[in-house]
Amino acid sequence: MTSKKTPLHEVHQRYGAKLIDFAGWEMPVQYEGALQEHLAVRQSAGVFDVSHMGELEVTGPDALALVQQVTCNDASRLADGQAQYSAFLYPQGTFVDDVVVYRLHAQHFLVCVNAANREKDFQWVKRQAGGNVRVEDNSDQYVQLAVQGPRAEAILQRLTSLDLARIEFYWFQRGEVAGAEAIVSRTGYTGEDGFEIYFPPRHAERVWEALFREGADEGLRPAGLAARNTLRLEMKYALYGNDIDDSTTPLEAGLSW
Repeated sequence: MTSKKTPLHEVHQRYGAKLIDFAGWEMPVQYEGALQEHLAVRQSAGVFDVSHMGELEVTGPDALALVQQVTCNDASRLADGQAQYSAFLYPQGTFVDDVVVYRLHAQHFLVCVNAANREKDFQWVKRQAGGNVRVEDNSDQYVQLAVQGPRAEAILQRLTSLDLARIEFYWFQRGEVAGAEAIVSRTGYTGEDGFEIYFPPRHAERVWEALFREGADEGLRPAGLAARNTLRLEMKYALYGNDIDDSTTPLEAGLSW
């Protein structure tokens, strides 16, 4: 089976990435080495292409009601511009997937899902949709970059007029990054401060190159899936298919919080 490629596939090749199949995608597992990339994120900053992740959008007057029904955290507590770690659960309480819910406004939610579960999650949510609500898989409309590390804010601030210091943990704003309309979210799965940026694929290479142009003197490095895995392991963050699956409940996974 031919692996899918992110819009940055050729860029990864130019940067010397070792590419592997991951959840049906040809993804960079490392560039100069997992240890070097891990330390770069802990000490300065790293950029991950996580465009293989899926983005489901729930819109309409009954959007909140559906998100409340299909996720196990309390989405009614979210304000516009706030994000929430949550999960889709089967009736027996085990994981369909772990997700991040973004409230753009009362009738528009974006849900980031794991790449391997994208179609399963989409069908799961659609089957439960009722009332005046629309569920769409808009994954192909987004590139997602994770800029992570103690120097992430300083680097990204050079490319946007948004005041990044005012974006709190698990909050987001919409604005331009290197000329691309984007959602800029203070989230990530490394345990470091940093941001995840969602924007249209046509801007992928320009934003990537702008980050490295501005981050060169800050120690910014490209980082692959190997470092992403060691970083999340160090922080005890769960990985679907490894630590959690359809036989595991959030309580068993230590996610009662």
